[in-house]
Amino acid sequence: MKNFFKIKSRLEHLPDYIIIFGTFFLVIFGLVMLASASSDLGQAKFGDSYFYLKHQIFYGLSFGILGFLFASNFYYRNYQKISVLLLLLSIIILISVFSPLGISSGGSKRWINFGPLSFQPSEILKITFIIYIASWLGNKSHRQRNFWGGFVPFLIILGTVALLLVLQPSTSSAAILILTSMIVYFYSGAKISYIISALILGIFSFLIISYLTPYRWERIKTFLEPGEKTQTSSYQLNQALNAIGSGGLKGVGYGKSTTKLHYLPQPIDDSIFAVIAEELGFIGSVILILVFIAIILRSFLLSSKIGDEFGKLLLVGFSSLIAIQTFIHIGANSGLIPLTGVPLPYISYGGTALAVFMTISGIMVNISKYN
Repeated sequence: MKNFFKIKSRLEHLPDYIIIFGTFFLVIFGLVMLASASSDLGQAKFGDSYFYLKHQIFYGLSFGILGFLFASNFYYRNYQKISVLLLLLSIIILISVFSPLGISSGGSKRWINFGPLSFQPSEILKITFIIYIASWLGNKSHRQRNFWGGFVPFLIILGTVALLLVLQPSTSSAAILILTSMIVYFYSGAKISYIISALILGIFSFLIISYLTPYRWERIKTFLEPGEKTQTSSYQLNQALNAIGSGGLKGVGYGKSTTKLHYLPQPIDDSIFAVIAEELGFIGSVILILVFIAIILRSFLLSSKIGDEFGKLLLVGFSSLIAIQTFIHIGANSGLIPLTGVPLPYISYGGTALAVFMTISGIMVNISKYN
């Protein structure tokens, strides 16, 4: 054990400051924007303009800082030894949402309640599943290059996890995990024909599931015909577009959004980018997107320089997760893709999501210290 830590200390060097500064810029920016986006809502519901901000700091930021500090100092290769255990535990917790521990809200069961604490197991799964996939595919003696020994087991594992998410229902989380896993699988050296086949299968399954569930199918129809049903299924998209459009180049000013209380549904989580665009305008939105791009590109650049396959795939997986979820959130608010409830990483209200993404950043920082 002593020799292990001696070897590790010799390998250690300065962490990547682009990831560190980018992460904390997004976290601070998110808290500042949450204070604005939630002020009217907090006052109306709880008589406290800072209710949601205080909740985010206490249940999200505090655990996020602990997760970041731990992950940035815990040698990342140790995750490879416990990747199966981490995945099994997260799946058990994910199944627990269907037990008496699960909390129902808006027709969904995505939360687990432990006394005063509640959290979303699907957010934790984003870390553990990527660690497991990176560990499995990063083991060169078991590189999954053939059909029956690699591709089929990969589909079974991914399909099982995706099904559990869809049943909550959390289709967007399933889609994010599938796309992220496909990118990691591609980077591990899989045949492009396998990736294309998996994507076709995923799209076909998504269309079937959407067609069989009216509210999902309605979202697709809303995307194709945004001008129809403006007071029902198209309402949130149209209000988000109005908020983004009214922001113009410089925005209406911090805290001066007129849509966040009476018009825009979910202004603190699913639609927070619309509030940002309205208050800070095109310039503020571009700055925010550029910070995301800096973190994502830096992580991909680091992965290209890493000789360790596990570390490389972890960086690819986590940066892909951030990129995909950011694109889906902004794209849904901008009408580029069908409307879906996806939080903006590091920014949207949600303690579990904030803690998870800060922990992800910590793992990426740790990888940068040893490569």
